[in-house]
Amino acid sequence: MTLTPQVKAILDHYESDTPGTKANLYRLMNTGKLAGTGKLVILPVDQGFEHGPGRSFAPNPPAYDPHYHYSLAIEAGLNAFAAPLGMLEAGASTFAGQIPTILKCNSSDSLTTQKNQAVTGTVADALRLGCSAIGFTIYPASDYQFHQMEQLREMAREAKNAGLAVVVWSYPRGPMLDKAGETAIDICAYAAHIAAELGAHIIKVKPPTEDLCLPAAKKVYIDEKVDISTLPARIRHVVQSAFAGRRIVIFSGGEHTTTEHLLDTIRGIHQGGGFGSIIGRNTFQRPRAEALKLLGDITDIFAQKV
Repeated sequence: MTLTPQVKAILDHYESDTPGTKANLYRLMNTGKLAGTGKLVILPVDQGFEHGPGRSFAPNPPAYDPHYHYSLAIEAGLNAFAAPLGMLEAGASTFAGQIPTILKCNSSDSLTTQKNQAVTGTVADALRLGCSAIGFTIYPASDYQFHQMEQLREMAREAKNAGLAVVVWSYPRGPMLDKAGETAIDICAYAAHIAAELGAHIIKVKPPTEDLCLPAAKKVYIDEKVDISTLPARIRHVVQSAFAGRRIVIFSGGEHTTTEHLLDTIRGIHQGGGFGSIIGRNTFQRPRAEALKLLGDITDIFAQKV
């Protein structure tokens, strides 16, 4: 596919990266229905590890099969499929070359109270499986945040040297944040900036609310009249916080919700200049035909067809 102006402008922001890494970023942005637009919709399926198989897949039993998710992402025309090691290995040969994959290299589970993640995949695994990128989660505000950041920096350095892109899930959580604080606008913007500072090419955060969490930040937001009144305004601010839009910021779909509410969120992300969405449970927990229709509607919004 020809290098479009939209994709070229994004690639030009990654000034230190090798041709190999830029080729993988190009591949991520030039696959599926949104190819060439500079927008991304990615299917992440790490919920079985994070929340348990019953909570994740019982609402739609075919989703217990890793092949289901590969084929769903391909049929829906998505940019990439992201998953932990075992799930990618289970379909690596069958679906080789059909869609870019992202190896989620650390994971947590619901059997612990620690706000921490274990390293469960490596750069070598990602290369062996033909992935375009690695994925890594950090928990800003957790008691383990600095160790996670150090792990990420080492893994990101190795990935970039091997020509892979780096996707960072930046999810604030820890003893100083209540549930509302985890998605407060000042905290989401901070999380995006931390991920950018740690060398992420693509940053995943949750859609921010109008809440302000940190007293010192709240004063600045009020004094400087930062517009956080609408979802598009908040999305715009989070993207601004990732080097003034020089880093790709995509937003999660969150917990299972109604189609109408989800599409309203997607419209807000698009209107605010978000680069796309990474959406899992809200699609694969639906029957396949319904999931495909929903993903088609989402990609249409980002493609400015609706």
